[in-house]
Amino acid sequence: MAEHPHAALVRKGYEAFQRGDMDTLRGLMTADCAQHIPGSHPLSGDFKGQDAILQMYGRLFEETSGTFTAQLRDVFVDGRGHAVALHHVTADRGGKRYDADETHVFRIVGDKMTDLDLCIPDIDASNDFWS
Repeated sequence: MAEHPHAALVRKGYEAFQRGDMDTLRGLMTADCAQHIPGSHPLSGDFKGQDAILQMYGRLFEETSGTFTAQLRDVFVDGRGHAVALHHVTADRGGKRYDADETHVFRIVGDKMTDLDLCIPDIDASNDFWS
């Protein structure tokens, strides 16, 4: 059975992210795409538009001296424009280590991502790492 197109889109996005291929990521998102990062740290908040999202991704790599990784574990789809990706994140920053399973909830219209919501297991740990 072939993989659902929404799952394939999400996988392509994770592969591009790991390579640092921002041009491919830009092509996977609508111009007005939004990403939501929980917490109360400098990298949390709502990032609206491709440029804001890609700049935030660049900061993830900068703040962690390139150690930030998000290894995709699985993608679940509903066939109605939603996909949930389970990934494992590791990163080092300022003598601290972040190591956690997280999820992204994607909203997809046609063949583009329109909204990305990050869900994390421990907001306090994330705030501590990024602050």
